[in-house]
Amino acid sequence: MIRATANGSRQAMSSLDDMVRNLKAAEAAGRLTSKLGTYLQPTVLVVDEVGYQPLERAEANLVFQVISKRYEKGSIVLTSNKTFSEWGQVFGDEVLPTAILDRLLHHREVISINGPSHRLKNRLKAIERETHMV
Repeated sequence: MIRATANGSRQAMSSLDDMVRNLKAAEAAGRLTSKLGTYLQPTVLVVDEVGYQPLERAEANLVFQVISKRYEKGSIVLTSNKTFSEWGQVFGDEVLPTAILDRLLHHREVISINGPSHRLKNRLKAIERETHMV
């Protein structure tokens, strides 16, 4: 992402929830094709918090459209605290996440970071300091 920024490539970042909300609103307004461009045009698309909330079938289909249309055309970075085996729960069935993962993992690299949440770790340290001050 840093290299893409340095060389002038276009990037976009969104939480999955925000992306789905924006796509649903555009679809309801008859502007889905235009709004899809927001997520298809950048060289690098970062989608954060995949799996934070489960998706309805129609929402999962919108996510599939983005991933399918970006397939082999642009980089995508996803962050999630769910394992791939849990994505069936996120996307509401087992077939759709398989199709999504097929496109995501072909010619891709997966970086798995295991361990405690960085945000939670920092917050717990702050609480600990506050407790010692009292």
